[in-house]
Amino acid sequence: MNNQYHTHITSKRKWFELNLKEVWQYRDLIWLFTKRSFVVTYKQTILGPAWIFLSPLISSLMYAFVFGGIAGIGTEGIPQILFYLLGNAVWMYFSTCVNKNATTFTSNAGVFGKVYFPRLTTPISNVLSSVIQFGVQMAMVFIFLAYYLIVGQVHPNWWAWVFIPIVLVHLGLLGMGFGVIVSSLTTKYRDLSILITFGVQLWMYATPIVYPISEIGIGWMRTVVLINPVTAPVELLRYAVLGQGTVDIFYYILSWGVTFIVAVVGVLIFNRVEKTFMDTV
Repeated sequence: MNNQYHTHITSKRKWFELNLKEVWQYRDLIWLFTKRSFVVTYKQTILGPAWIFLSPLISSLMYAFVFGGIAGIGTEGIPQILFYLLGNAVWMYFSTCVNKNATTFTSNAGVFGKVYFPRLTTPISNVLSSVIQFGVQMAMVFIFLAYYLIVGQVHPNWWAWVFIPIVLVHLGLLGMGFGVIVSSLTTKYRDLSILITFGVQLWMYATPIVYPISEIGIGWMRTVVLINPVTAPVELLRYAVLGQGTVDIFYYILSWGVTFIVAVVGVLIFNRVEKTFMDTV
């Protein structure tokens, strides 16, 4: 009897086979990665997690001095410190989602090369750790908000607060999508890791973080800012929390369309590259 057995080791995944059920089965690992990502950020620092408060507060004071004081840019009647604190919190959330996920493969190559688990758990955990950081920073925003509510200088649209979780999902998906696309490309082209850091800094100035849209006027610059997919969710958050903001349904839907495309393309590329990245990283 001449029976021959052949073992074929091949990748079972196709382009559109994301296997999200397996990712859900590793939800405990996602939580562990989330805690690790949050703790490692402030490990071996003198002030530790206090930087979560200090960083946006110092930045907001600087913006108030430079843009509000020297440049004379208005904030639509919103107290400057509150305007910039909220802008800082939402931008830091988005930029952290992009920057952390942009180094997914290079930062975790040691772990990825030793044990198997769904690689998508890592970018998801990066977004969740950014949500925790955003929540802590918003606590400081609410302290200032409470004061200015008492003195009657802000009038939030309370009914719109139900959209805040949607804004977090929106920006989280967009940031993760861009991040994993860059991460997939940096396995071969390391220059992109430098470019993305510089690009995210420039991106902030194309987003109404340190200025309201009303200060731009009408023209091509206003159109560029409105087309920016980060603008619509930022303005919706500002409209809800501060009672001011330009919420355009067309550009909001457009932003969601870009977010969906970027997220899907990012995950598909990530799913493809994870099979061979150890050969090039």
